[in-house]
Amino acid sequence: MNENTVLGQLEELAHSLGIETRNESIKKEATFSPGGLCRLKGKYLLILNSSATTKDKIHTLAESVNRFDLGQVYLRPGLREFLDRFPE
Repeated sequence: MNENTVLGQLEELAHSLGIETRNESIKKEATFSPGGLCRLKGKYLLILNSSATTKDKIHTLAESVNRFDLGQVYLRPGLREFLDRFPE
């Protein structure tokens, strides 16, 4: 799978888990953050840095969705393999 396919599938998965994703410009002096998961008013929100690379966005999304129990969630076989191999 290419990076754009993985990114799209991870975004779909996040949405199905009830995670709202936003691409935002994150500006902070002397450091870079690709984004992260938080809870806002009881709902999950994943902010992705709009200037992050596709690889960084994939990493942030994978790290975030792996915090949830994916055992009972349908995942495409390639995506499940990717998430199983993803470092925790």
